[in-house]
Amino acid sequence: MIKIFNHYFDRRTLIQQMLDVLLVAGVFVGALVALSEPEELTSAQIGRGVIRGLVMGLGFLAINSALGFYDRRGALSPRQAIARSVVSFITTSLLSSAILLLLPLHAFYGRTWSVVLIMMVTAALLIYQVVVGEFLPRTVARRRVLVFGSGDRAQAVGRCLEHTGTNAELFGYMAGPNEREPVVQANVVLPAERKLDEFVRSQGIDEVVVALSERRGGSMPMRELLDCKLGGVRVTDIATFYEQNLGQIRLDAVSAGWLIFGEGFNQGVVRTTIKRLFDLAGASVLFLLALPLMAITALAIKLESPGPVLYRQERIGLNGRPFNVVKFRSMRTDAEKDGVPRWATAGDSRVTRVGKVIRKIRVDELPQLFSVLKGDMSLVGPRPERGFFVDKLVQEIPFYAVRHSVKPGVTGWAQVRYQYGSTVEDTAEKLQFDLYYVKNHSLFLDLVILFETVGVVLTGKGAQ
Repeated sequence: MIKIFNHYFDRRTLIQQMLDVLLVAGVFVGALVALSEPEELTSAQIGRGVIRGLVMGLGFLAINSALGFYDRRGALSPRQAIARSVVSFITTSLLSSAILLLLPLHAFYGRTWSVVLIMMVTAALLIYQVVVGEFLPRTVARRRVLVFGSGDRAQAVGRCLEHTGTNAELFGYMAGPNEREPVVQANVVLPAERKLDEFVRSQGIDEVVVALSERRGGSMPMRELLDCKLGGVRVTDIATFYEQNLGQIRLDAVSAGWLIFGEGFNQGVVRTTIKRLFDLAGASVLFLLALPLMAITALAIKLESPGPVLYRQERIGLNGRPFNVVKFRSMRTDAEKDGVPRWATAGDSRVTRVGKVIRKIRVDELPQLFSVLKGDMSLVGPRPERGFFVDKLVQEIPFYAVRHSVKPGVTGWAQVRYQYGSTVEDTAEKLQFDLYYVKNHSLFLDLVILFETVGVVLTGKGAQ
């Protein structure tokens, strides 16, 4: 994994993304050279072409990132891949045309469509390589990982390493001194005939993940692990492993000490100010762009059922302070006529016909932009929860209150990584993503989440 502005990226995916941008830019510059007259082909002309080519490449990257082509957490079905390829093909072609019209070059006068055709061919080629997912050999940038442990924790790490989204190869497991009965299959437990550091050097191991069931009574060979690290081998504890590979801070692997003494959880005046300015600018632009859609939504709600178009509900925000969130009404007015708060569930009968549509494409969330402009919410952050549930969840889930150290968001890391939660168990799973965001949040991560939100809206993933 590669860490950029506190966020971890898969190395193989990052290399592919850079190559995609360079390939698009290269095709554009090649077309510029082919169409220019020799006397026009100056360094300034080529420089302008490189800039436009990089803009096209970055636009292509943004489009395909939003469509989920670079997400290695799960494979797309053939139907999904074809549908998203068509969307990417059309959108990239429109983007190429717009750039050439807004930023014209003399060489392309009267020949715009020939360049658009070249860009469309490039887009089709790149879409194919993203769908197939084999532009880079699987052996490139893969690291050999030894899991030190053989219990439940070690088994969970092994399953993660075997996931298609990781750029690592599970070499095997080595049982700790106090582990007698391995939970993992016996045939993958390596014999402890030599010291850990000697074995790691002899087998060319790149990383050791410490995932012992218990770490008391001399079960941690500290000297051997230190020798591994001094020898250039990466030594990772289980909490850090999950953070880097899954974008989570796992509740079953973390301790209060790890949260207190580790890196991250930086708020600060500068970060808060930058985030606030970004929220004001982003919410203002989104509100203007979404205004026609919001007007249509309001009319549809009013025509379908009696009652208000908007509804207000008290939620818990920064530092546990309550505030009123505003959303489009997607349920009947008597959804909680008994006065007992309850989560929405799949196929909830309280949801109206219009409500099903606007919840599917997340239009019901748009009025929350008012809360962002007011300062109660941010564009990106943990989902605000109702006080009734917060009181219960704080008692049942450790570290739940940590999510209230930042402003709640219209979208967030948990919202794009996990489906809508309707149980305490779901909330605990989502909290692990929220903790990752609170620990590592930055403007760069906010931009990543906003791009992924576009993909969630386009696919309707996780809606209830």
